[in-house]
Amino acid sequence: MKKFLSALLLTFVAFSTASAQGMKETDPEYFKTADARRVGDQMLIYQRNTGGWPKNIDMARQMTAEEKAQVASEKNRINDSTTDNGATTTQMLFLARLFQATGDGQYAKAFRKGVDYLLSGQYDNGGWPQFWPKMRDYQIHITYNDDAMVNTMTLLRNIANRKTPFEGKLTTKKLRKRAMEAFNKGVECILKTQIRDANGNLTVWCQQHDRETFLPAKARAFELPSYCSQESAAIVKLLMEIPNPDDRIKNAIHAAMRWLDDHKITGMRKEIVLDENGKKIDTKLVPDAKAKPIWARYYDLKNAEPFVCDRDGIPRRHLEEIGLERRNGYSWYGDRPLDLYKRYNKWADRYDPEHKIVFDK
Repeated sequence: MKKFLSALLLTFVAFSTASAQGMKETDPEYFKTADARRVGDQMLIYQRNTGGWPKNIDMARQMTAEEKAQVASEKNRINDSTTDNGATTTQMLFLARLFQATGDGQYAKAFRKGVDYLLSGQYDNGGWPQFWPKMRDYQIHITYNDDAMVNTMTLLRNIANRKTPFEGKLTTKKLRKRAMEAFNKGVECILKTQIRDANGNLTVWCQQHDRETFLPAKARAFELPSYCSQESAAIVKLLMEIPNPDDRIKNAIHAAMRWLDDHKITGMRKEIVLDENGKKIDTKLVPDAKAKPIWARYYDLKNAEPFVCDRDGIPRRHLEEIGLERRNGYSWYGDRPLDLYKRYNKWADRYDPEHKIVFDK
């Protein structure tokens, strides 16, 4: 009886955790439950024939029979498969964990189809667009925005290395080889797209780069060609995870870290203003001598000065100069690069102590 109650408690805890985590659940116990299969089966319905998935859909939500039929009727769509906002890579991780827990081949098959989708989208130059196979406007650009390309490369690298949950019979030797080759090509693209300033010095990256010229490119009206701190931080972290880096990778990391440190904002913090109901009504930058460093999401390419932008496409220097909709609906300032300093110190001590940059505390 005690064993039964313990098992029941584990199932309840796993189910409760999943309700909170949804498609990003990682608890191994949860993937042994019927609810995990329900979510996995719904992901199978959402998977397009391209092998990819659409974005911004809660596929863990209980679907009606009518909803399932409607989604199934859209399997032939070729214009909404994407890696934007974590789409496709999130579903693939879930299905990999579900296969490891159940051994059910349908989840492995869908996962491998997802791998084929990711590999099919890579340009010869090593980059990936935001959507494929059918693209429009800025979707054709090499896309670092919201970590789309970094997420893809991380997944492929982990598949190649058979890192949990990609061990066992989930993949083949051939597929793992293809995944590692794609990762290495992606690294080459990252190195090619690193922006050089007017003096020829390596800096950081833009959210998206032209697939032919590798230059910073525009996306939405408020996403202008620029130096971008948030996406660059993710790229630097990825590069620092590469074992035995060559001189090009070392130089890229050193240069990006120096640029990020030179452009950190001190003595200011981001403040979210809420109304009496806890609803966000404004975002401000306020003086705070004790605040940790933050970075603007965008810095202009001419003077490397922070800017924000409204839907009119006109860059402005201060948050209060743009409307509330964009002011509150986009992440203009953040501290993501702050996490890199400790990583950099360990990385430089191990791989390139001779050229290690010592930053002010």
